[in-house]
Amino acid sequence: MQRGDIYLASFPFGDTAIRKLRPVLLLTGTVGAGTEVLVAYVSSVVPGTPFSTDIILDPTLAEYASTRLKVKSVLRLHKLATIHTTSLQRRLGRISVPTQQEVEKKLRALLNL
Repeated sequence: MQRGDIYLASFPFGDTAIRKLRPVLLLTGTVGAGTEVLVAYVSSVVPGTPFSTDIILDPTLAEYASTRLKVKSVLRLHKLATIHTTSLQRRLGRISVPTQQEVEKKLRALLNL
């Protein structure tokens, strides 16, 4: 479990008790006593006009094949969450080094760092 990994995580669906598995990108390894990680959402609903902080992940392209996503998706860097590691169900894949560098650049811009 390390930065750059893509996992399926269990999240509440709306304001109901129903939980849904959705892919997330780990932005950190485990924090503190190893019970939490910071993640960014990955969605299969790709917007017509992506935000400047979005990254399109198309698994049919070589650079994104290692993500092991099934469909073209969008990494939403403005949608961050700290979640418990027990919410992580299984590892899908990993982003490439160039994509990790793009993530870091976009996060620095988003957070004014």
